[in-house]
Amino acid sequence: MVKFRKLTKAGLLGQIQDNFKKIIASDASSKSIVLSNDLEINLQRIKVILHKCSDVVYRDFIFAQNEQIRLALIYIDGLADSGQISNQIMRALALEVPMAVPGQNITKSEALEFIKQRGLCISQFKETEQMQDIIHAILSGDTILLVDGHATAIINNSRGKVQSLSNSEGKTMVRGPRELFVENLRINTALIRRRIKSPNLKIETFKVGNVSDTDIALVYIEGIVNEKLVAEVKSRLEKIKIDAVLESGYIEELIEDNPWSLFPTVNHTEKPDKLAAMLLEGRVAILLDGTPVVLTVPNLFVEYFQTPEDYYQRFLFTPAARFIRFISMIITLILPSLYIAVVSFHHELLPTPLLLSFAAHREVVPFPVFLEVFIMEVVFEVLREAGNRLPQLIGQIVSIGAALVLGAMAVQAGFMATSTVIVVIFTGIASFVFAYSASIAFRLLRFGLLVLAGTLGLFGLISGVAVIAIHMCTLRSFGVPYLSPIAPTTGADLADVIYRAPWWAMFSRPRLIAGQNRKRQEQGLKPSPQKNK
Repeated sequence: MVKFRKLTKAGLLGQIQDNFKKIIASDASSKSIVLSNDLEINLQRIKVILHKCSDVVYRDFIFAQNEQIRLALIYIDGLADSGQISNQIMRALALEVPMAVPGQNITKSEALEFIKQRGLCISQFKETEQMQDIIHAILSGDTILLVDGHATAIINNSRGKVQSLSNSEGKTMVRGPRELFVENLRINTALIRRRIKSPNLKIETFKVGNVSDTDIALVYIEGIVNEKLVAEVKSRLEKIKIDAVLESGYIEELIEDNPWSLFPTVNHTEKPDKLAAMLLEGRVAILLDGTPVVLTVPNLFVEYFQTPEDYYQRFLFTPAARFIRFISMIITLILPSLYIAVVSFHHELLPTPLLLSFAAHREVVPFPVFLEVFIMEVVFEVLREAGNRLPQLIGQIVSIGAALVLGAMAVQAGFMATSTVIVVIFTGIASFVFAYSASIAFRLLRFGLLVLAGTLGLFGLISGVAVIAIHMCTLRSFGVPYLSPIAPTTGADLADVIYRAPWWAMFSRPRLIAGQNRKRQEQGLKPSPQKNK
């Protein structure tokens, strides 16, 4: 005997939702999916496609001409103009229609046509029955109006203007977008949505801070990101028990892998275009309400020598720029220590004319070379810190200018040698070439190497550099080796370290970061030269 199970409406919707998930899994593009006459089923289908998207707003309300007709609005908070939605769509359909057509009762079959002809107070709209068009419209900032009893959706042009910041004077861009994140969480998520119009872009929101109750958003691209990475980030965020979180730096210290290391294992950015590129490689972003600084994990050491402009200009120019940044990193770390070691202990390494020149400069200097360099380094760091407190337009200029003036005066007074001033100032300028987060670590480590070079010479300098290298090899950022793809070496990923391969040759995403979907693009995109006919 066959037993039949009685399904309630909730059970039927649940069964429809489960079946629809299977359809989405087999056809993620939603090209073959059309709307149903049942409003509830349509809503469930859209919610399945846009699951884990906390910035999607679903608004149910009753049609004013007939209380039995249900309507639903769907839009992205931050992308759509909420004022236009309230005044020209909801107010018109819920309040003003009875005043315009008194005593007229609209049936369910007549509702869609009546709304198009007399209900909407909006300049542009179009109709569609395809789920693919609906999802694309929602992610583009339009508002979808669904009417119960009709398998047609009305796409209303209600795209708002995203109020972002333009690039500041302190972040000069050669080529690329000038937009920056702001302190509003919803505007920041809208800036990301505007660049990645995919239903796989997931935005999950949480609350952190027992007193501040701060909104935090976890952003990633489903299908590209490693699911274990998402689970690990969620686990660390859920363990945060603190009174208040006022800036993303709080979160960074609470979730990083190695809190006692000088090297940061959590990266951050203020540029939406850079964040979009990192999400497309399989990273996870953490956005916090009240700050424009967005955290990204996992973080690799090579990221501090890459800039968005490297990917916007021709690939032939990138190796020279990145090589200069790597050389500047080496100069920042070891040049003062190498100068101390050679001048104090290893005179035989210098050519005789250069050795005599150094000796002539130091003839009237009352301090040993180690103390001389140490004092100059401290003075330069004081001037740098003072420059950070000045307005951005003149801060760094004033700090470097003051260092040059003080250095010249110290040489004239006989307190410092000319060669020492040149080495220290050149080292300070080199530290501005690469990312600020990495330069802080190298500036602090430089003082330790100064002591080793001043006491043990080149042996102490080489030992210190070896210890730093070994420490960096042991670091991991959310399970990913900090020095990858250099150590461990990943051949395909080396195409984006010092040398950046052209876009038509970058077929895959980073192996140790991305999930199962490592395919970035199709092969065979290399342009072929045109032959003269």
